Amino acid sequence: ETNSGYLAAIKPSSEVDTLVASINGKRKAHYQKIADKNGISLQAVEVRAGKKAIEKTAAGQLVNTGAGWEKK
Repeated sequence: ETNSGYLAAIKPSSEVDTLVASINGKRKAHYQKIADKNGISLQAVEVRAGKKAIEKTAAGQLVNTGAGWEKK
């Protein structure tokens, strides 16, 4: 998870990049619906979603809070 609300690959490959792009595309569409429904920006939803996703990530997993990858 990243603080942007989207996934990023730690060890990219074509297969991983395709999966990440698919998931992130679905997330962006969902975030846009939330933004439209609440009259807020997409960026505001992305930031909040990123924070919540990092909070929910299990201990020992890698997260990127904006300062690079770190073990939670």
